[in-house]
Amino acid sequence: MKPSPRLSLNNGVLIDQLGFGLYKVPPADAPGLVTMAIEAGYRHFDTAAMYGNETGVGRGIGTLSGFTPGDDTRGGSGESSPALSREDLFITTKLWNDDHGYDATLRAFDTSISNLGLEYVDLYLVHWPCARRGLYTESYRALETLYREGKVRAIGVSNFQPAHLEHLLETAEVVPAVNQVELHPWLQQAELRSLHGKLGITTEGWSPLGRGQALKDPVVLALAAEHGRTAAQIILRWHVQLGNVAIPKASSYARIRENLDVFGFSLDATDMADLAALERGFRTGSHPDAVN
Repeated sequence: MKPSPRLSLNNGVLIDQLGFGLYKVPPADAPGLVTMAIEAGYRHFDTAAMYGNETGVGRGIGTLSGFTPGDDTRGGSGESSPALSREDLFITTKLWNDDHGYDATLRAFDTSISNLGLEYVDLYLVHWPCARRGLYTESYRALETLYREGKVRAIGVSNFQPAHLEHLLETAEVVPAVNQVELHPWLQQAELRSLHGKLGITTEGWSPLGRGQALKDPVVLALAAEHGRTAAQIILRWHVQLGNVAIPKASSYARIRENLDVFGFSLDATDMADLAALERGFRTGSHPDAVN
C-alpha cells in the first residue's frame, strides 16, 4: 500500500495528506488505536485538548515508535514495529474555547504538551474562533510566540470562516498554515477554500466522510461500484485530488488500512464533477458562528 503523500505548508513544514482523527476516541482506547494506525502506515495524528485523550495519544505514539514520550530518542519497539523517530510523526492538537486569551493560551499549551509527553507539537490550532468573546486574536498571538520559541513547528486555526480570517490577518504576523474545517461532499466550503488558496493556507477537512452520512449518497455508491472501491475510499480520494488534508477516524484495523489505501487509483474529471454537484450546505456539526 502506498504511503500518504505530504503537502508543504506555507512555512515549508510537510504534513501527511491523510491523517488519523481522534475525535470522540475514549482515552483508554487511544493508545491501541494510535498503535494500530502507525502499524498501518499513518504518521499524522490529530487530537485536541477538548477530546480528553492527549495522554492516551502520547502513550500510543511512544509505545510503537520506540521513543519514550518526552525523550526524542530513536529506536524500534519490536520486530513488527517500524523504527521511527519523533521527526517521522506529525502531531496536531488544539486550544479549547475555555482557554482563549494570551496568557491562558500559553498555560493551555503547556498542559497539552505535558499530556502528550512531547517536547513539541507539529501543529497547534485555535479550535474555534468564539467570535463573540473577541479573544481569538490574542490567542493567536500566543501561538505566534510558541512558534517563534520553537515549541510548535506550525500554527493555524480551525473552524474559521472568511470574516474570522480577514479580522485575524489585520494583526497577525504569521499567516495560519492550516484552517481545519468541516468538509465533505455535502459541505464543500468552496468560498473558504478559494480564500485559502489566495492566502496560502492549507485546507484540512474534519468529518471528511460527513460522519458517515455521505457514504450513503447514491452518487458515491455508484462511483464505488465503478472503481471497485469502498464509498469511504471514493470520498477520501476526492479530498486528495482537491488538495485537501483529511483526517478520517476508524476503530478497526481493517477500516484504518482501508482509509489509507486511496493512492493506487484516481477519479477522472467526470467523477470529480459528479461529486462537486453533491454540495448541499449540510453540516454535521455546529456552525462556527454558533460556538462561543
